[in-house]
Amino acid sequence: MNFTNDWSEILGGCVDSQSFKMLSEKLDAEYKTHKIFPPRELVFSAFDLCPYENVKVVILGQDPYFNENQAIGLAFSVSGCAFGGDEMRGYKFPPSLKNIIKEVRAEMGVCAVEDGDLRPWARQGVMLLNTSLTVKAGQPMSHAKLGWDCVVNAAICALDKKDGLVFALWGSNARAYKKFLSNPRNLVLECAHPSPLSASSGFFGCGHFKKINEFALILSSLHIIKSPSF
Repeated sequence: MNFTNDWSEILGGCVDSQSFKMLSEKLDAEYKTHKIFPPRELVFSAFDLCPYENVKVVILGQDPYFNENQAIGLAFSVSGCAFGGDEMRGYKFPPSLKNIIKEVRAEMGVCAVEDGDLRPWARQGVMLLNTSLTVKAGQPMSHAKLGWDCVVNAAICALDKKDGLVFALWGSNARAYKKFLSNPRNLVLECAHPSPLSASSGFFGCGHFKKINEFALILSSLHIIKSPSF
């Protein structure tokens, strides 16, 4: 396992650690003996598509989708499909993703990623990072204790050293990572998870996408970053 851009240097200490070596060995065994999502080559997509230098926004998810043909290594994202239907290539559109798109439309009037493919966000500097980067098929949170914290904790701590970032923490799992965020020059947003079980308890109407753009506009006036296009 390795990183393909400036994350290789940022996380160099993590990659050289015994914890990362143990994680790699466990993953080798898991991929050999179980169906694991996402595909091995997409595990680090959140890092590959969003170099450390480019990160403007961090949206924390929990773990990858555990159904066939959904997880692509970015929190909440799928590879692209028609929005609104009950089926896409034989499987259901993830309900949390559907709620994210609904909230973007409610706040912004339109949504640029109606098909559920959030890779355009990632390429603009929105890091879509899960707190576990892999999962067993059909078993949510099955890799929560596999050892991904050695990577995720190091990444979040490194990101907190940057100025002018927005961290969107959706749900109790993501909010637990607030303890790593101490930079007063960054904006931390918290609300309920977009899951149908909790979206009506604070995700809908949270205003996070507008707040992200407003914060970005302030920084862009200082020629620091551009506002991402949701």
